[in-house]
Amino acid sequence: MPLDAVVLIVVAGLFAVVAGVNDGGALLATGLKLPTVRPMTGIVVLTVLVAVVPLVTHQVAMTFVTRLGSYDQPGGQIAMTVAVVAALAVVGVLGAKGRPTSLTLAVVGGLTGAGLGWGLEVAPGWVALVLAFGLAAPLVGGLLAWVLIRVLVATTTARQLWRWHWAGFLLETLAYAANDAQKMLAVFMIALGFTGAPIEYTVLVAVLFAAGTLYGLPKAGRTLGREIIVSRPPHGVAAELAAGVAVIGCAAVGMPVSMTQAIAGGLIGAGVAQGGGRVRWHAAGKIVAAWLLTLPASGLLGWGLALLVRGFASVELS
Repeated sequence: MPLDAVVLIVVAGLFAVVAGVNDGGALLATGLKLPTVRPMTGIVVLTVLVAVVPLVTHQVAMTFVTRLGSYDQPGGQIAMTVAVVAALAVVGVLGAKGRPTSLTLAVVGGLTGAGLGWGLEVAPGWVALVLAFGLAAPLVGGLLAWVLIRVLVATTTARQLWRWHWAGFLLETLAYAANDAQKMLAVFMIALGFTGAPIEYTVLVAVLFAAGTLYGLPKAGRTLGREIIVSRPPHGVAAELAAGVAVIGCAAVGMPVSMTQAIAGGLIGAGVAQGGGRVRWHAAGKIVAAWLLTLPASGLLGWGLALLVRGFASVELS
């Protein structure tokens, strides 16, 4: 097996773990104030869905592999490695500061920059379309949560809320598995050269993701569950339902979006519906600033690293 493929396989495994650290905690954080779905139960359900759903649909993974650029062509493995390294670096720095960001945005930025730096064909129309959907997802999540929190408060008792929590949790995990989680599968597709979703690879991705979730739950859970709004159980349930609808809608048309962003938008929308004073705008502003920084930072880093590696490779060949 070529060295560049081996390196990308190792990077792909690390990427799946980091995705668990960054995304898994966010998925579980909104329901931490309800005992209905305990953290370990949630991780098991999430792991199973991440492994199984791509067997039914993996259109979002194919968007990363073939629609954003020609990363399944010669040189694609090296460009993908550079892109993932750039994305991990940016997300790692922000994560160390307790600011969960969009790993999807980081990958899109890294892929665009690395593709351009390596001289691959990049599809600007698809990149722009993915970014448009990425911007829309938290806004739609916020608007839906604004409506749902009012409905839940008006029609649901405290004892009935657990049913809605289970529904919201299952919906958001299903949406994540059909959308955001498939960026991990896409990296393995490029590394190993397959185009479907063999179960051995979906299970591998899910297990690595679960390991990262176990590690990252405390920090990501604290940031989204406590810092954005003064959260009560109905806020979390409304955010879960809203984010699930927004993200699964994007998955239906093959558009990768960030579940972390959709959940954060849902929490803010639910908080605003009951008075803007519930939202900790300073913390929310820091998270939005991290989102805005993520794509250009990962894009520039990916472009610079690709030029550096390409130049080094040219010197070695000469």
